[in-house]
Amino acid sequence: MIFKPTQLFDGVQFHDDKAIRVVNGKVAEIVTYYHEPCIELDGVMVPGFIDTQVNGGGGALFNHETTLETLQKMVKAHAMFGTTSLLPTLITSDIAKLQEAAEIVSKAIKQEIPGIAGVHFEGPHLSIVKKGIHNSQHIRKITEDELKIYCRNDLGKVMVTVAPESISPAQISYLVEHEVIVCLGHSNAEYEDVVKCIEAGAIGFTHLFNAMSQLTSRDPNMVGAALSDDRCWTGIILDGHHVHPAVAKVAYRAKPKGKLILVTDAMSTIGSQQQAFHFDGHQISLAQDKLVSHTGQLAGSALDMISAVNNSRKMLNTSFAESINMASRYPAQLLGLATSIGQIAVGADANFVLLGQESNGEYHVKNTWIQGEQFY
Repeated sequence: MIFKPTQLFDGVQFHDDKAIRVVNGKVAEIVTYYHEPCIELDGVMVPGFIDTQVNGGGGALFNHETTLETLQKMVKAHAMFGTTSLLPTLITSDIAKLQEAAEIVSKAIKQEIPGIAGVHFEGPHLSIVKKGIHNSQHIRKITEDELKIYCRNDLGKVMVTVAPESISPAQISYLVEHEVIVCLGHSNAEYEDVVKCIEAGAIGFTHLFNAMSQLTSRDPNMVGAALSDDRCWTGIILDGHHVHPAVAKVAYRAKPKGKLILVTDAMSTIGSQQQAFHFDGHQISLAQDKLVSHTGQLAGSALDMISAVNNSRKMLNTSFAESINMASRYPAQLLGLATSIGQIAVGADANFVLLGQESNGEYHVKNTWIQGEQFY
């Protein structure tokens, strides 16, 4: 199968005269001259988006319906907005739910369900002070039981969000030794304690600025550590509600190129007509373009990835290429998957998105392919 878009952005440069040959779900060849019939595509083709924090989609939440069907609904829903790889995210739960989620993700990986790159355990090892809508009854320090789950080798890429208050540097090092991606968040920790976690191997921060100790003139705290350490990636929710555009711009300028990545923290409403749902005692409603609990708290987001890309261009004044990379190439680097996803290159998965442009300059998703199969 050969695809010939009007323009191709491969993650590094733009091409106006290239066609992509796909064989067995992989990019087999990128050519200028071809003599076989091809699929002509009107638009710019870019690498598929990668979302490392996805709580749900298609009307289903991974916490509520921890099944293969839910994972497939999530992939289908987010493919509508350009996501081709995601980490289904389990929000703070008891040990039984963690084990159940691990078993389902293991099955998805074994069955090679397209779009599932691994799993993100956001909690339960957080700070109650910065819990957000997470259930305080389940927030706890990490134990051997959880470590065994996170260190399984059949879950794809495993990411955990932890607070320094609930885990030791030695435990972080143990996780890293077992190839777990350790991110920090939902924490009221002081700067010095955050730095100890980074030195132990933590390499990321979950939804920068939100649910973490803030930067002040005398106390850098977690935000200060996230912005000042060039080794760490930081996810950011660019929906205009979680972070003020001016604050987001400060983060973009502070972080080295490639270290600020777009995430959605999306809930079940994405790709569905759902307007409200219950979660752990919270009645959550969709109010225009944000999700709010009956307590007034933000509760995840109603953000999709193409909107995050458009918002990056508007809020941060990033180039089109940089906005795409923040949604694809850079998260692939965080996950250690940069040779297989996040770019359009020979040998990589045939994960790509065809974009059209509106009269106002914003982009929309026309088609999405995952491993060469059209999902939207």
